[in-house]
Amino acid sequence: TNMKTGIILFLCILTMNTGCEPFGRFDVPSFFKEGDIMIGGIFPILIKEILSTSTFDKELPKVQCEGFDLRVFRWTQAMIFAIEEINNDPALLPNISLGYRILNSCASPTNALRAALTLASGVEEVDVSSHCPPAISALIAESGSSQSIAVAGILGPFHIYFSTCACLSDRTKYPTFFRTIPSDYFQAKALAALVKHFGWQWIGAIQSDNDYGRNGILAFKEEVEKFGICIAFVGTILRTYTKDRFLKVVEIIKQSTVKVILAFVPEGDFYPLMKEIVNQNITGIQWIASEAWITASRPSTPEIYTIIVGCMPVLPGARTSTDDTTKRCTGNETLMNSEHVFFNVTELRVTYNVYKAVYAIAHALHQLDVRNGFGDEVFFDENGDPPASYDIINWQLINGKINGKPICCFHCVSCADGTIANSTGAADCTPCPKEYWSNERKDDCIPRTIEFLKYHEPMGIALTLVSLLGASLSLATMVVFINYRETPVIKASNFELSSFLLFSLFLCFLCPLTFIGMPTVWTCMLRHTTFGVTFALCISCVLGKTIVVVTAFKATFPGNKITGKFGHAQQRIIVCSCTLIQLITCVLWLTLSPPYPHTLFTYSNRMIVLECNTGSEFAFYAVLGYIGILAIICLILAFMARKLPDNFNEAKLITFSLLIFCAVWITFIPAYISSPGKFTVAVEIFAILSSAFGLLICIFAPKCYIIFLKPEKNTKKWVMGKIIK
Repeated sequence: TNMKTGIILFLCILTMNTGCEPFGRFDVPSFFKEGDIMIGGIFPILIKEILSTSTFDKELPKVQCEGFDLRVFRWTQAMIFAIEEINNDPALLPNISLGYRILNSCASPTNALRAALTLASGVEEVDVSSHCPPAISALIAESGSSQSIAVAGILGPFHIYFSTCACLSDRTKYPTFFRTIPSDYFQAKALAALVKHFGWQWIGAIQSDNDYGRNGILAFKEEVEKFGICIAFVGTILRTYTKDRFLKVVEIIKQSTVKVILAFVPEGDFYPLMKEIVNQNITGIQWIASEAWITASRPSTPEIYTIIVGCMPVLPGARTSTDDTTKRCTGNETLMNSEHVFFNVTELRVTYNVYKAVYAIAHALHQLDVRNGFGDEVFFDENGDPPASYDIINWQLINGKINGKPICCFHCVSCADGTIANSTGAADCTPCPKEYWSNERKDDCIPRTIEFLKYHEPMGIALTLVSLLGASLSLATMVVFINYRETPVIKASNFELSSFLLFSLFLCFLCPLTFIGMPTVWTCMLRHTTFGVTFALCISCVLGKTIVVVTAFKATFPGNKITGKFGHAQQRIIVCSCTLIQLITCVLWLTLSPPYPHTLFTYSNRMIVLECNTGSEFAFYAVLGYIGILAIICLILAFMARKLPDNFNEAKLITFSLLIFCAVWITFIPAYISSPGKFTVAVEIFAILSSAFGLLICIFAPKCYIIFLKPEKNTKKWVMGKIIK
């Protein structure tokens, strides 16, 4: 016919000898049948290339592949079957026969490109002396997206693929690309909708180190992020990786807490990973599968089934047989009636896409409305994509261990601390109120433990006893000073200022009692203000004693009248004025921003800490700072008078006591800031008691020692003796 002649003439023109000869041949086994119009096919019948090294000093070795894939071989038979079916159809391409040449790609982009160039260069098997050798008019390829990208970017003729990478829908890069399987753009949306449906918020992902895996996971991430779903990790694998690289991905899975993992990989890449997961007995994971491996036979071994049982994928729609009747064997069966998995046509998914591709080419040539032998319409959108349609399946063992038991889609995960789930089948955990915390079973909110420094706990008892001991020693020392006030040692130490100092130390020892117990409005106001005033009175008395020592020594020089200008009245003025400044500061503090009881939630999840908030931090540090200034002035004066005669001089004792005082309060500040909960209060009490004991022992213990153990030194002659010397 004219149509047949025109097509053959056109194809002959395309393949006319241009003076170029092929340098070599892509010498791999192929399926070939001559026809008026030739259709090429590239399939990964052997799934792995045997890599070899070359020094490039001689012709490269032939490509060698291994790993026969029965599933892919069925695709080639589907292509051949469809071509034969069309050739036998008198209504479709009448008087024109379709031929084919099908090559193996070894699942390698490089070999897929070699095969495509071989198909484009012509067919060597025909007798070129008889007629013009037919060229390839259309190409059906490839299940791998990386292989399809390599081929689609080179060839110009009409190609139909069953690769799913969404990147191939770019018409500017691949203007002649068409496919009969939905784009991964739609598969990503379907997978994301599946994850959202089950409420999985924390999942992992496995991708192939190729265009299919990377683009698929990228599209999936973009979709699930819209739902607030987080991808914990993305493991990358490839069938040519070493075992160590697979083990690294297995370790990532083991270390992660995710219980749901999406595997966007072909079967050849996925199988080595699953073998390692089985070897290490990693269970309890809900697997979600892409269309590339879920219906393959290799991962569906009994061993791997125990790991991926319950796996949920989305699959392109299949053309499913409806004849479920079983027949008894008669002994006259042929291979066409075999029950081998190869002849099972009830779940033809990728195979059906190959079948559709052949019909799409035939009808495009026939310029008719495109329908295949099943009556399904075959068409493409503006991006060369078919309409998207997916089935959701769930893998289960028919005769496995879950018989007689309910089938669960996922395991229950315990709620986080502070949240509960108190109803069966709850999808989310409910946070407890602020004053409550979750129990061990995470099904009820219980009140948090209230923490503060109590009198009846060991630390509270110890601090109370030490505080009362210090107060008792202060009173006892005061009694001793009153009874022995006429003795030279007591007179030399200024009885009046010593009495004021002992009284202030008595109050300082009682201050910690306001820090122990449940904080209230009154105890919070008394704590720091009472402490500030009593310690200001204490250090003021020490300052007065230091000034008396210095002036008394200077009075021994002839003509010096300074002692008369610093009598008892002046001493009282110094003590009262220094204390009054601190008292005014505390009154302003209580008036403007007083301390108050405060509830702290940040220290421990299971506890509520009751403490006294200082109110104004400026006032708090001003009170401490004022005491520090008085102590530093006393220390400087006492240090200047340290070389006065020992038996008359208190300067050394005051210097040593103030060094202890300053050291305690310098270390107090960082310890106070960093201590948690009730230990903050304990640190402050410890600082108060330590500094008070330092003053009491260093200043008054030597005098009591002379009074009780060395009475022979408690004489005016001994006190004045070294001054005369």
